[in-house]
Amino acid sequence: MAGLEAAADAATGGLIAGAVEGGSAANGHAPAPGARCLNCGTALIGEHCHTCGQSAHVHRTAGAIGHEIAHGVFHFEGKFWRTLPMLLFHPGALTRRYVAGERARFVSPLAVFLFSVFLLFAIVANLPGWHFGGENLLKPGLEQNLAETRTKLQAQLAVADQTIAEATQEIADERADPQPDAARIRRFEARIAETRKSREGLIVAIRVLPAGEPFKVEGKRTGLSWAEQKFQHARENPQLVLYKMKMSAYKYSWALIPLSVPFLWLLFPFSRRVGLYDHAVFATYSLSFMSLLVIVLALLGAVGVGTGVTSTAGVLIPPVHIYKQLRGAYTLGRVSALVRTVLLIAFIFAGVVPTFSLLLVYFGVAD
Repeated sequence: MAGLEAAADAATGGLIAGAVEGGSAANGHAPAPGARCLNCGTALIGEHCHTCGQSAHVHRTAGAIGHEIAHGVFHFEGKFWRTLPMLLFHPGALTRRYVAGERARFVSPLAVFLFSVFLLFAIVANLPGWHFGGENLLKPGLEQNLAETRTKLQAQLAVADQTIAEATQEIADERADPQPDAARIRRFEARIAETRKSREGLIVAIRVLPAGEPFKVEGKRTGLSWAEQKFQHARENPQLVLYKMKMSAYKYSWALIPLSVPFLWLLFPFSRRVGLYDHAVFATYSLSFMSLLVIVLALLGAVGVGTGVTSTAGVLIPPVHIYKQLRGAYTLGRVSALVRTVLLIAFIFAGVVPTFSLLLVYFGVAD
């Protein structure tokens, strides 16, 4: 069933992307003489109405539904297979040419983004090893486990203190004997030294152990702040919180585009040569590539490719792609593109990722 759901999600992504991209430029059905558009009534002079854009030929057969689904998922007006290689290997040229006005040759950034995001969640969500921490994350019994561990450590500390006290008393008694046993005294002194060393380790463990009592799951406290209430809700319903975060990442992935644009603007402050639209196209195509990269790496991991290979690819490929896209999209020199690549990566990890993560956490704990 998971495979069917993944296929359905991918098909939905293709249909939505196809809908965003628009209809075909030609369908091979010339209108009859004197025919009018069935949508607006304009006299037809070609295969499409020049007023509203509707096709002159309207399908009314059951087979046409299957054709439209296949067309929406696989065809993308034939532009997808021109866009994908450019996105993979010449992202800068793709961005520059689309911004410059070559819209009919390539799939729009938004259409590619929608398709890649649908595909990402359809595939990755059904692969083993790509899930959250499960029941152990925010586990309601964590506070009790911490308390039990602390109690055991304190009990061991008391035993160590008693051992030291008894050994010290034994040494004192032995030395008070008219004929003290030096070997016995040395054994007790060694026991004291070893116990004191263990005692120091127990003290360190107790100090670094989390308090574990900021919020009570059993017997709810009153007067909690908003943050405390949300954290308590997350601990009581961890699986619900994780599910809501996953669905929010799916639904609000588009927010990464407006979050990225201001940081791209900072790379070219007050530049009259490039505008916010240029940055939005850049961000959308770049995010689409990153989604496709995650899909490929996840599939490679699922078929047995080593973690070292996929991790290395995941670390090296994104900066190279960003560099090539920056250099080609904004016609930069090598040094200028390299500097901006470093800055953009820093902006991503310092601004975009934390902000989007906080957004997901908010939606995860929201009622």
